[in-house]
Amino acid sequence: MFRFLTAAATLFLLSGPALAQGAQVAFGGMSQDTSAPVEVSADSLQVNQTDGTALYEGNVVIGQGEMRLAAPRVLIVYAEGEGQGRIERMEASGGVTLVSGDEAAEAENADYTIATGVVVMTGNVLLTQGPNALTSERMTVNLEDGTAQMTGRVRTVIQQGTDAPQQVQE
Repeated sequence: MFRFLTAAATLFLLSGPALAQGAQVAFGGMSQDTSAPVEVSADSLQVNQTDGTALYEGNVVIGQGEMRLAAPRVLIVYAEGEGQGRIERMEASGGVTLVSGDEAAEAENADYTIATGVVVMTGNVLLTQGPNALTSERMTVNLEDGTAQMTGRVRTVIQQGTDAPQQVQE
């Protein structure tokens, strides 16, 4: 019993910096080809030629490779100049779900920059990896290398007898 309590106390003390500062998380299922075509479906679409945006609303689902992003509202910003016609950024709001493989993340908002393959999710972020869960206020996902950085009071729930999420403290 003493060994168990010592191990639990050590784990708690070691996790302290991760809870306060943030945690880097490995995302095997979240890495993907960011140059793959993007498919969008929604209940409605408004295109603004003046500012180069398209607003999708109502049951918006975006697919790119194995990744799926769902939200009530997504604003797509198109590139100007040489890359005109290409999607530069997607801003999802109203409750966002990002799924790839057996990993899923939820947040109030998400901003996906296509060229860099970076998704920034903010507001009550919940990440599930199998039976395990992590929460924070902000998560920055790099889809090209399959990693994420969680910041703002990070909390981890690890189900016993399962594979633990891979965390690296800063």
